[in-house]
Formats: sequence, C-alpha cells, structure tokens
Amino acid sequence: MPARFELTREFIDELKKAVGTNDETLVYNLVKDLHAADIAELYGGLSMDEAKYVYLLLDNEKAGDVLIELEEDDRDRFLHALPGEVIARQFIEKMDSDDAADVIGDLPQDKKEEVLQNIDDLEQAGEIVDLLGYHEDSAGGLMAKELIQVNENWDIETCIREIRKQASEVEEVYYVYVVDNNEILKGTISLKRIMLARSNAKVKNIYKPDIIYVKTDASSEDVANLMEKYDIIALPVVDAIGRLVGRITIDDVVDVIKEEAEKDYQMISGITEDIEPSDDILVITRARIPWLFIGLVGGILGAQVIGIFENEIIKDARLAMFLPLILAMAGNAGVQSSSIVVQGLASKSIDLDSTWKKLLKECMIGLLIASVFAGLMLTYNLIFSPSLHLTITVSAALFSVIMFASVFGTFIPLLLNRFKIDPAVATGPFITTMNDILGMFIYLGLSRFLYTILS
Repeated sequence: MPARFELTREFIDELKKAVGTNDETLVYNLVKDLHAADIAELYGGLSMDEAKYVYLLLDNEKAGDVLIELEEDDRDRFLHALPGEVIARQFIEKMDSDDAADVIGDLPQDKKEEVLQNIDDLEQAGEIVDLLGYHEDSAGGLMAKELIQVNENWDIETCIREIRKQASEVEEVYYVYVVDNNEILKGTISLKRIMLARSNAKVKNIYKPDIIYVKTDASSEDVANLMEKYDIIALPVVDAIGRLVGRITIDDVVDVIKEEAEKDYQMISGITEDIEPSDDILVITRARIPWLFIGLVGGILGAQVIGIFENEIIKDARLAMFLPLILAMAGNAGVQSSSIVVQGLASKSIDLDSTWKKLLKECMIGLLIASVFAGLMLTYNLIFSPSLHLTITVSAALFSVIMFASVFGTFIPLLLNRFKIDPAVATGPFITTMNDILGMFIYLGLSRFLYTILS
C-alpha cells in the first residue's frame, strides 16, 4: 500500500463488495495498512452497517485512532449505533485520556455513564471523568493526563527506572517534567542530560527551572497563541496551586486553530452558529437568517437614503451610474481594515493599549488609498464626463467613503474586543451594511452640497 493513499470509487466498490459477501479477510487486508485518517475518510462512502462492519474488524488501537479522525457528526452517528460496552473496550481503553474525554463528552448522558461504567481500568476512567469536568475550550479540556514526570529529589538511576515505567503509557515523549514532593511543577529535564549524568546525581541539581506553562482555566486560544509564540510542541498544565495535572501537545492545538479559523470564517460570512454542511436544513437556515435579516434592514435604510436625495438623482441621473462603485469601494476598504485588525487581535499582536496608535496608522493608510483612487476617478471623469459637478462629487465622495470605511473598519473590531465580543462579527455583513448606508449618504449628501455651491 502506498504511503499516500488516494480514495477512489473503485476502492470503495471493492470494499463494499467484500463487506456484502461477508469476506472478513479481504476487508481486513484492504484497510489494515491504511492510516487512521484514510479509514475515516472511507466513512462517507459506506452505509452505517458497512462502516460498523469495517471498524469492528480493526485492532483496538487503530479503531480508537479512526474514531478520533472522524468528523464530529459522523462520529456521533457511529457511536449511537454501538453499545456502550463495545465503545468502552474496543475504542476508549486504547485512547489517550484527552481523546477519550472528547469522544465520551459528545455522548448523551445515559450513554456516557454506560461507557464509563464499562471501562475496566478504573484509573483511566477516573482521569477521563476529571477531564470531563473542564470546559472543552480551556487548557483543562485540551490536556491529556499521560506524561512523564520525575521527582526533584530522585537520583538519575531512580529517574531512569521510573521513566521506563511511565513511558509505556505515553505515545510520544516530548519533555520530562520535574516536580517536588507536593507535585508542584518545578521545571524540565532533557533525556540527553539524564543519559549523560552520573547515576548518583540528583535531579534537582541538573534540571532546567525555566518553564512555560498554563493553568487549567486558560482559554484554548491563549494556549494556541502561547505555543505558537514560543515554538512549543508540548505545554504542561497546572492547577490553581501549581501542581502538574497534564500536558497539551501540538496536535491538539492544530485542531483548536482549525476550529477557530472555521468559526471566524463563518462569522465573517454572517453565519451566527457553528454549523457543518451535514447539519439539518433548519439548523443551517437558522444560523444564516440573522445577518441576512440585518442586510435586509440595511437595504431598506439604503433605499430610504436614496429617497431623501431623490431630487439630486432626478437632476442628474448620471449620479446613479457611480453609486455601485462608491458602495463597492467603501465595503472593500472597510472589510480590508477590519480583517487586518481581527487577525492582529487573534494573534495578540494588537493589544488594547495600542488602539489609538492603530487608528492613527489606519487613518494614514486610508488617506493614501483614498487619495490614489480619488485621483484616478478625477482623471477619468475629467476625460470622459462633461459635468464638473459630477466629476467633483464622485471624486470627493470616493475619497470620503474610503477614509471613513478604513477608520470605521478599524474602530469597530477594537471596540467589540474591548467589550469581550468576538471581533470577527465585524468583518462581514456588519461592516458592509453600515458602509453601504453611510457611503450612499456621503455620496448623495455631497452631491446636494456641491450642486448648491456650483449652481
């Protein structure tokens, strides 16, 4: 089987045929060498009964990995079709504690209790229950209990012996954490230093005390930013008094980053809930309606603005020709500004103390952009338009709306962030709608003002 698997219709048909003829050997041979993510991808081409047939043939460890790789909705449907005993003994018992908690946490309460009661390893069950007590978007909800720790008072010989015992429970050893007699995190010690030290040397004399950690209540976004900033592949988690309780690995943070990106993209698109393409029609409709309704209200207000300045349009119908241009430039400039600010807030490169500095910078950028495009529009109209009124109006309005949209697009995300509202809501329909209304008002208001002066 090639290292990089490509799912084809032919492969799906062959697998379905093998399942249909109850050929367990062929089914197993078709999937045994596939990566867990590739097996999870097969789910979309199989019925529920076919998927159950395939997964129940896998060894327990791979079956658990496949379960984690499934999309959340697919995983829920699959788990609902299996008894709690099978979930516990074929999947959960072979998973890391964080993955097991994620799977069990999505189950209904009665099934959750059934699965926990069927886990033979009571220590593992206790760890999962502990993790279920944390909010899913916190460091506690992300962390795994499996890690390697040594006591600062141990000698190297004892240290090596204990590491060998603990390593059997840990899939990847990134760091060895050092704690005191009260389980308080003190620092880390590298495997290289352990290997090179004398057998009677004490851990407390050779470990590295400088360590970056998070508390269990830290947000998942803060965890991701911290790991990105310091290039950390595993981050220790401590409780309120500093005791080491778990670790977060880079693969968990990648999932957080992906989920945050999907959530922000949906909010930018004006979708108010976290939805999936497979969600119910009513759920998707409910998530899309609110911002579309705001857009409808904005359109009505825009129509009212045009009605206020109806006489100006009657006097010079050519004003209507440039209305789409004014609105498009205002919307684009506003979305560009807000997107840059939202990105900076998400990465922590912009803080609240730099609000006025950021506004001033955006004013300068808006001034340059507005000058460039207003100049281009002025040149175009001087060449192709015989109306001085129209030429000046379009150029001045374009300059004004780009300036306003740039500042508005910067200020609104900063304001929302100050009031603890996700600033991503400001980068889509909200900015576009507001800029459309105000852009029309500025454009047609300038037309009225200049017509009075020039006539």
